[in-house]
Amino acid sequence: MKRFEGKSVFVSGGSKGIGLACAKLLANEGACVFLASSNNERLSAAADAVDADGAAEVGYHVADLRTLDGCNAAASAVLERFSSCDIFIHSAGATKGGIFPNQPDEDMVDGFALKFHAAVRLARAPWPSLKENNGTVINIVGGFARTPAADFMVGGAVNAALANFSKALAEKGLQDDVNVNWVHPGMTVTERLDGIFADRAEQQS
Repeated sequence: MKRFEGKSVFVSGGSKGIGLACAKLLANEGACVFLASSNNERLSAAADAVDADGAAEVGYHVADLRTLDGCNAAASAVLERFSSCDIFIHSAGATKGGIFPNQPDEDMVDGFALKFHAAVRLARAPWPSLKENNGTVINIVGGFARTPAADFMVGGAVNAALANFSKALAEKGLQDDVNVNWVHPGMTVTERLDGIFADRAEQQS
C-alpha cells in the first residue's frame, strides 16, 4: 500500500513550481489530487502530469483565487469531487518586487489577495472536513518573512502575515486535531525564482 493511498489532497497554485512538485510527489504515493489556479492551460497540463505520476484520481478547478468567490468555488469543487479533504497545501501567490515609495499600491493589495487572503479562505472552507479526518494544512510561506528587503517589501510583508496566521491556525489545529505547518523554502529553482532575479536586475540597472 502506498503512503498516501486513500487520502485526498487539495493544492492551490498547483499548476507550476513548488505546488506542482508537491502534487506530483503525493500522486506518486497514491493520493487523490485536486489542483486549483487561474490559468486553464497550465492547470490542464499540470493535471496530466500529476495523473502520469500515479495519482489515484486527479481533478482541477480554474478560479481567480484572489477573490472570495474564486476560493469558495475551488474549495466546493474539491469537496464535490472527492467528498472530503485530508490535506490542504497552499502554494498560490507570487508577490512583486519593487522600490519604495514608487511601487504602486496595487502590488501590495494583489500580493495579500492571492497569498494571504486565499490561504485564509481556502483553509476555512474545508476545515470541517479536515477536522473530521484529522487532516493536515501546509502553507508554503517564504524566507522573506524573516529577512525583510528594501526591494521586496510586498513579499516580506505578505509572508510575515501568512507565517503569523499559520502559527495561530496551528493553535486552532491543536484544538481540532488538524496538523498545521508552514514552510519557509530557501532558494528553489522555479520560474518564480527566475522572475525575482530578473526584477531585481532591472531595478538595480
